[in-house]
Amino acid sequence: MRDFAGAPGTLTGLALRLSQCVFAAGSIAAMTTTTNFFNSTSFCYLIASMGLQIIWSFGLTLLDAYALVRKRTLHNTVLLSLFVVGDWVTAILSLAAASASAGITVLYFHDLGSCGFVRECQKYQMSVALAFFSWITTAISSLIMLWLFAAG
Repeated sequence: MRDFAGAPGTLTGLALRLSQCVFAAGSIAAMTTTTNFFNSTSFCYLIASMGLQIIWSFGLTLLDAYALVRKRTLHNTVLLSLFVVGDWVTAILSLAAASASAGITVLYFHDLGSCGFVRECQKYQMSVALAFFSWITTAISSLIMLWLFAAG
């Protein structure tokens, strides 16, 4: 197996995991600073999904940092299979949550004419955008892990 950008135990892999964490945390922060997010199931699902994303990505960030400090590769077949399954599960959950929340946000902004609580709706939009950014970085990691697993 070759080391390439985004592989576990590399600097770019660490950057991907860290960006997943930061985007997910930003999404949660933007959503929880609103007062009415709990009235929508999709917004609650977004917070739960991003919480899972933070836990998964932070754990792998620590693992990548440890591998970089010890100068070890993380290309064990069992470990890679765990990464593949975990990344794909969190990617699918993140995409579903971001899409559902985006649908509700579009409903508030466009379909209902105007948003009665403009400041809240802007925070909803920011949260959804950050969730999609988190999903993009997770999808990149998922494809890299699948490629490494298939090559191994």
